[in-house]
Amino acid sequence: MTPASQLLLANALLPAALMFAAMPQRRGASAAPAWRRFRCLAAAALLSTVASLGLQLAVAPGAPGPAWLGLGTNLTGAWVALLVQFLGTVIGVFSSRYLQGEPGQLRYVAALAGVLAAVHLLLLADHWLVLIAAWAGVGLGLRHLLCFYTDRPFALLAAHKKRLADRLADALLIAAAALAWTEVGSGSLSELWRRLGTGAPSRALQASAVLLALAVVLRTALLPMHGWLIQVMEAPTPVSALLHAGVINLGGFVLVRFAPLLEAAPLARWLLVSIGLATAMLAGLVLLTRISIKVRLAWSTVAQMGFMVMECGLGLYKLALLHLIGHSLYKANAFLSASGAVQAARLRMMRGAAPPSVASLALAPVLGAGIMAGLLAVHGAAALAAPWPWWWSGVLALGWAPLLWLPATRDADSPGAAQGLASGASMVAALGLAALIGHALPLGVSDAPDGPAGLVALAGMALLYGCLALLQARPAALASWRRWSYAGFYIDEYATRAALRLWPARWTPAPTE
Repeated sequence: MTPASQLLLANALLPAALMFAAMPQRRGASAAPAWRRFRCLAAAALLSTVASLGLQLAVAPGAPGPAWLGLGTNLTGAWVALLVQFLGTVIGVFSSRYLQGEPGQLRYVAALAGVLAAVHLLLLADHWLVLIAAWAGVGLGLRHLLCFYTDRPFALLAAHKKRLADRLADALLIAAAALAWTEVGSGSLSELWRRLGTGAPSRALQASAVLLALAVVLRTALLPMHGWLIQVMEAPTPVSALLHAGVINLGGFVLVRFAPLLEAAPLARWLLVSIGLATAMLAGLVLLTRISIKVRLAWSTVAQMGFMVMECGLGLYKLALLHLIGHSLYKANAFLSASGAVQAARLRMMRGAAPPSVASLALAPVLGAGIMAGLLAVHGAAALAAPWPWWWSGVLALGWAPLLWLPATRDADSPGAAQGLASGASMVAALGLAALIGHALPLGVSDAPDGPAGLVALAGMALLYGCLALLQARPAALASWRRWSYAGFYIDEYATRAALRLWPARWTPAPTE
């Protein structure tokens, strides 16, 4: 390796080493020094991720960097590493204040630092074994955080269900690795990319892609194993922020990283589109019926994970990566400011919220599609490296149309209605413009849109929007359906029974300091 390559790889490994060093070494010590040590090392790791991204852009912006002992640099991983370390540092500082006076803080610091270190190793994985071990390490550290309060049965149940899903995902990943390793002759991911670039993929590699897709479905809390993500609300709020803003998004990164393998297996992509779309539709319907702020945020995460996985199945990897970054930042802020959200929700309930007008429900997707079409025309979608197909503009328009809903008022031409319409249109335009600008950034990944799957996604989004509009316009007429929606259509109940029958729970309290 050249000196520049050595510097690039060493700097990329530094955040993981610093986070390992931030784990408390002595039990029974005071929590305050451990938190100070974590904050200092986390800040140093954050500066290191900034330097690593700058070096990656300067040295090898369009190609993977050097690999050593199963670890290698890549531009996509550098972007996500900066995001993860920034969120981890903020969440750590928030946690040090949030948990003041709580027992078990050293255990919390160790688990938080361990999760961040394992995530950094996963982002650098250039070998199947490193990928599997790092992802398993993330789950192990997260389990200690989810079970921080050992006397809360729902937290223990959620951790148990997640552990079962993780073990099944590990088995699928090992099987996918074995098939690819046998076919390529090496566990190196770089060798796998080179093999895929030489010709048509074999059946073994296609089967490996299908197993990988199923493993990501289990890790990303999609149907039918989505219930544990809702029940982890028993954990401390910063743990929820870490999970929903960071760890749960790793499935999207893995799919983006394995884009060459997914492109070789249409069945894997169709699985991602169908399961992701079904999850987004289910979560979107349930979301409208929930009252608890944190539970609504959890169901929102389930829906967003479904959208992200669907985007990867459609071949829109750049958009999926932008979705990952935007969702992480939004959800971290939403959870860390949950107390303010509760107060704002109470004020809205006291004022009373009028249902949206039927006209705005019908015209919102049309206006949203017009805004998206205008943005694509003005900013020259054809000049982008991988232009978005027309059907994806329709998917975005249907997804953002609720921003254009106007409350039913006596005077439709009142200044309030006009102001609401202008505000919603401005927000949709800003989101579309941000997506177009981000799509042109050097993210280290390119798109490969799939037309037939995109039409299925467009039809599914139209069906979801129609159901949401119907629930908003005639809530009383659909009371029985709303009860089913509130219960999540009882899918998680059946999944929980099956999980406990397959692997009976034996609660073991976490060690105390």
